[in-house]
This record gives sequence, C-alpha cells and structure tokens, in this order.
Amino acid sequence: MTADASVPPPSAIPLSAPAASVRRTRVVVVGAGPAGLTLANILRAGSVDCVVLENESREFIERRPRAGFLEEWAVRALEGRGLADRLLANTVVHTECEFRLAGESHRFPYAEVSGRRHYVYPQPLLVTDLVREYADVRGGDIRFGVRDVEPAGIDTDRPSVTYTDAETGERVRLDCDFVAGCDGARGVTRGCLPPEHVVIARHDFGVGWLALLAEAPPSSDCVVFGIHPRGFAGHMARSAQVTRYYLECPPGDDPDNWPHERVWSELHERLAADGAQPLNEGKLIEKRVLAMHNYVVEPMAYGRLYLAGDSAHLLAPIGAKGMNLAIHDSLLLGDALVAHYGKGDESGLRGYSRTCLRRVWQYQEFSQWLSDVYHGVSSGDPFRAGIATARLRRTLGSPAAGAGFAELFLGKDTDY
Repeated sequence: MTADASVPPPSAIPLSAPAASVRRTRVVVVGAGPAGLTLANILRAGSVDCVVLENESREFIERRPRAGFLEEWAVRALEGRGLADRLLANTVVHTECEFRLAGESHRFPYAEVSGRRHYVYPQPLLVTDLVREYADVRGGDIRFGVRDVEPAGIDTDRPSVTYTDAETGERVRLDCDFVAGCDGARGVTRGCLPPEHVVIARHDFGVGWLALLAEAPPSSDCVVFGIHPRGFAGHMARSAQVTRYYLECPPGDDPDNWPHERVWSELHERLAADGAQPLNEGKLIEKRVLAMHNYVVEPMAYGRLYLAGDSAHLLAPIGAKGMNLAIHDSLLLGDALVAHYGKGDESGLRGYSRTCLRRVWQYQEFSQWLSDVYHGVSSGDPFRAGIATARLRRTLGSPAAGAGFAELFLGKDTDY
C-alpha cells in the first residue's frame, strides 16, 4: 500500500441505479461543513466548476453547535483568500489559558511564549460566512437536503455521484472528474474506500465528555482547564452570553443523568481555585455525551476520491484541532485541484495524502499527550496521576517545555 493515491487509467465504469437526469461538473464536494465550504470557495475562485451536496438544510448547518477555536495560521490563510472579513470583524482573540489544579490557578501566557494567538469564532458563524461567500456572493452551486448520496466509479477516470433531490424526489446523477469527501465521520464517502486499500488507526480514550452550552456569560477571560480527581472540566467562551463547558463522565453516559443542579455542582467543584471568579450559571441549551476517540484513515485518497476533514481523521475536542485540520486539508486539496486544471500540475494531488497526514499525526500525538494531562488525575491510578501532575508543572515551570506546548497548542504552519 502506498501513502498516496494516483489517478488510475480508464476502465469500465460501475454506475448506480439509473438516474432521472444526468448533469456534468468537474468536482462534486460532498458535505457543507468547514472542509467542504472552504474547498468549494477555493475552487470557485480558481474557476473550477463544482457542486456542493449537503443532506441538511442551510438553516440547520448555520445553527449547528460545533467547535469555536481557530489557530492563527488558519485565520491568516482564510484572510488571504478573502474568506475572513466577518471573522476578523467579530472574533475574540485569546492570548492566555488557565489551568486549575489542586485548588490553585496557573495562567499560561502562550502569546508571550510563542508570538501566536487563538481566535474564538464559533463554527456555525464560519459556516454561515462560507456559505454566503460561495452561494450568494460568488454564485456557487450548492444543493441542500439531498438524500441517498451514492458515489460511483471512483476508481475510474469517470466517477459520478447520484443523489435524490429534496424537492422533487428525482434521482440526479452528477458526472465529474473528482469527488471530495467532506461529509464527516458519519458520511458515506469514507465507506467508498476499499477495505484492502486503507488502514484505519483508532484510539479510544476510555472516558466520555459531557458537552454543554450554557446561556451564561463567560466566567473567565480565557479558556480554563480544570484538572480534578472527580474528572476533567473545561470552560470556553463562545460569545458574550454563551459559554461552552465540558465535564468528564463515564463513556456512553446518558445526558439525562446530568440534571441542571448536578451539572453546576460538578462545574463549581472541578473548576474551583483560590481567587477564581465564581461561575456564572445559566440555562443549559445543549447537553450531549461525546465518545472520546480519535481515528486516522490512511491514505486519505483512492482513485478520484479525496477525503478531507472528519471524513479522513477525527480528533476528540481535547486539543481543539478538528476544525483547523479540516481547513488545512481543504487548502491543500483546493490548491491541488486548481493546479491540476490550470497548469496540468499533478504533484499536489499525488502528494495530498502524505502532506496532510504529517500534520494529522502531529495533532493526534498532541491530543494523546494532552489527554494524559487532563485525565490522569481522575484515572484512579496513582502513577498516572503523578505523571500528569509532573507534566503540567514542567510545562508551566520550564520555558523550553512551555514553548513546546505552546507551539502545538496554537498550531504551527509548518510540519515536522
């Protein structure tokens, strides 16, 4: 097995069930999240015809609560492509984070250490901006509410994607040159890669996180990580009136086991520290348990199908890396496709998987390291607890260790 997929020679074309109508485009982008929309905007700007297919409505994807932290390199990359005007006008910039351990608060000034910052901009706002730019400003073709999406012929030079139109119920086939699988962890495109062609590496952290959104002003001016024997807790501002919280819980726990009073009691307990501002309580508007696991699909391409974002790799929200990796993939794939059509340059497509995976694995390693810090104290294992505490104190006390942590926590626009 090779690390990258090249385009195979022409061969017989397996087609899905006959479609009522057949249309033609160059690239079909399956999925309208940050990966698919960033890619579609790059293709549109590069005069490469594409169609975006999304099974949810526009209203749904513009409201769906997701990640909120963007690394500075990602913001600058979007800015350079004319995709960050609203982001830069409305973002909140963070320069520090705070660890709370054994009743003590420890501020970590990562901007001072690294010269880089975090940008807080909820994913629904970024998706809204990218949809507006692609569909409303640039006139791109995006089809919402599609059903039964079925890629075919991806191992030939004439792939296609068939779907059911939401309004008419008609089956439509899009013949194309390439398919971009940007439809996330539960999408259909990843399943199109032959099992014998790919390796899916998976890691389960053995814990769950209760993800919460509260209609309450942030209780700190930065992200707060509570490392506590009862379990990890996290505080992340989303807006002036909404705060994201996380609580470590048993894997597969039922959100109904966490009524309002229990949630706030645990948050107060796990985020307590001398001199810390009391938490601002509010109505819980989201409550769900996340399965804390990571995976990597390698390679990220087969034939004319290229995966991007969560279709190719999943990161639990431990290091806030998922949206950033999705953008990174899409920048590389978009530029590679534009070069293919504009210059006949195939190098970007040939090297796409290899180049993406260098950063993917760096972020996976950081996620594993940070999970050990977050969850060691609550593991019930005195050895793991001691190691986690030692790692954190070294990070906070050693300039060299702090610089290494800041580089990965904030992301770096180079790969090792």
